[in-house]
Amino acid sequence: KELLEMEGNQITLDSLDKGTDNPAFSFEGENRHYEECGGPRSENQEERREGKGRFSSYCRKALQPASKAQHFCKAHAKVLRRVVLGLLAVAYLCYFIVACYLNFQRALALVVITAVVVFFICWGVFQKHCGAKVLLLLRPVGKCFQKAWPWLKWLLWVALLAGLIVWLVLDTGRNPEQLISLGGFCFLVLFLFACSKHHGAVSWRAVFWGLGLEFLLGLFVLRTTPGTQAFQWLGDQVQYFLSYTTAGSSFVFGNTLIEEVFAFQSLPIIVFFSCVTSILYYLGVMQWVILKISWVLQVSMATTATETLSVAGNIFVGQSEAPLLIRPYLADMTLSEIHAVMTGGFSTIAGSVMGAYISFGIDAASLIAASVMAAPCALGMAKLVYPEVEESKFKGRASIRISRGEEQNILEAASSGAANSVGLVANIAANLIAFLAVLEFINAALRWFGEMVDIEGLTFQVICSYVLMPLAFLMGADWADSPVVAELLGIKIFLNEFVAYQKLATYKKNRLMGLEEWDGSRKQWISERAESITTFALCGFANFSSIGITLGALSSIAPQRKGDFASVVLRALLTGMCVSMLNACLAGLLHVPTEVGDCAMFFSTTNFSSTSYTMYTCCKQLFASSVLQNGTLSFTGSWAEQADSVLWLQKCCAHYNHTSCAW
Repeated sequence: KELLEMEGNQITLDSLDKGTDNPAFSFEGENRHYEECGGPRSENQEERREGKGRFSSYCRKALQPASKAQHFCKAHAKVLRRVVLGLLAVAYLCYFIVACYLNFQRALALVVITAVVVFFICWGVFQKHCGAKVLLLLRPVGKCFQKAWPWLKWLLWVALLAGLIVWLVLDTGRNPEQLISLGGFCFLVLFLFACSKHHGAVSWRAVFWGLGLEFLLGLFVLRTTPGTQAFQWLGDQVQYFLSYTTAGSSFVFGNTLIEEVFAFQSLPIIVFFSCVTSILYYLGVMQWVILKISWVLQVSMATTATETLSVAGNIFVGQSEAPLLIRPYLADMTLSEIHAVMTGGFSTIAGSVMGAYISFGIDAASLIAASVMAAPCALGMAKLVYPEVEESKFKGRASIRISRGEEQNILEAASSGAANSVGLVANIAANLIAFLAVLEFINAALRWFGEMVDIEGLTFQVICSYVLMPLAFLMGADWADSPVVAELLGIKIFLNEFVAYQKLATYKKNRLMGLEEWDGSRKQWISERAESITTFALCGFANFSSIGITLGALSSIAPQRKGDFASVVLRALLTGMCVSMLNACLAGLLHVPTEVGDCAMFFSTTNFSSTSYTMYTCCKQLFASSVLQNGTLSFTGSWAEQADSVLWLQKCCAHYNHTSCAW
């Protein structure tokens, strides 16, 4: 009987449409029980039931338009979506036209961004609707190309090699020191080949394409005017964007702390950058960019989709976040693919810490260029050191799916990104405290041991400067700058790159302030060329403290492969170190010295109240042209024609020391 009553009380869609009330909320059962006990049925309860029924009927009638609208939207979802996108496109087109009409130079960045997005959208539409037809039409051409490829590829290689040799001869004729960087580049590649796990199985296509793409990117960024301007503009925009961090950190910590205390000045940038990255992941922008870069690398280098995707992701995220892009596939990857994933993590830096380095004063354009150039080089060198000898399950697989995260909306994504960065910020702060304290302890111990044998000033930095000095010289640094570059390289390898970049920023500030190059026997700054080389050489997580981070991140994703991870991590660390140094060699090979300009014009417009690097350079030129003979001061070259040369010399002598100042 109870089952029959329950079946009778069930709610169906038909009963809802007819307006039947939910029996679970009625008083019928209570009234029936009350009547069975002999109690009279209340008239108020009857009226209450009738009132409730009328209220429900009114609610249903009021909600009918909303229900119909909802059904209409579901039935015509595709059409409505196209209409909304069309309206947005028309609105953006109007905005774009107005922006270009008002000031095209100001809107140039908007034009470039729009052109890139439109190109990829059109390319995607073309592939979807016409890709198969075009491939079918080009099949005869492809067959002819395949027949001619065995001899055509050698012809192309010979032409490229001849062109490279001619360019190097013409380019290095003006700056012979660039040949040292070229020699260092070749030495590092040969060294990695000597360390290869399987010399006979090396995929030279991946190696040469990796080095070629790295060289082309470096040439575009460091030598061409559009590339230099584009990356300089991008670096300026990143700096401008990161300056918004001040609004949040000054409110929380106050202006005094963020101006004077490092932790409150640089570390909040990581929180802000992590928050923005999480939003971009939620919107799918980051995945889209990574997939496009991954596609270029995969097509050119013939690597598998999984390893390529992870290495491409390392341009933007860190060594523990990039493997999350391939989380479902990591357990089935070969040792060579795992080695490539690790190498990509060791060869690049995360976007969040890049923001902190930029806040130190490190050149933003160089950091961005170094991280982008490292991706193809890391993939190529990974295949040189640990070639593929197994059958990959992902060979020939066209695409890999990337998840968009578990956040439900953009606010949750922003909050999640900020919250997740707290651990990273705490980790960086703790490591800085620990490593700087350990470094000071090691230096104290080394000084004590050195004093036992009458060696003064023995420190970890001094040891690194001597041991790694030949390597720094091979990368292209001047012999006088090599000890400082080697010191910073040693700090990066044995401690971490955060400390090294902080010290490099100090050297750069000293140079820009126009301090004397030497303070006794201690060098206060290094040349612009050495700065550029060091910036590229330090750009990577390849240090011994990162081994634990890498193993922990990968083991948490695929615990069953923990032994495989440990077996290749040291080889990947070595490869990552060499990738950063290969980037540094290219930076030395392609570096263009900054022209000082007209020093006479500079002196005539400055007040000599403070020093700068331009003043230091011009004063050195003036000192070099001065001749003091028998108490008579004279000048050579263009300075002899300047009437105020003696006055400018006196002003320079107020800031710098030179033998001419004795006059």
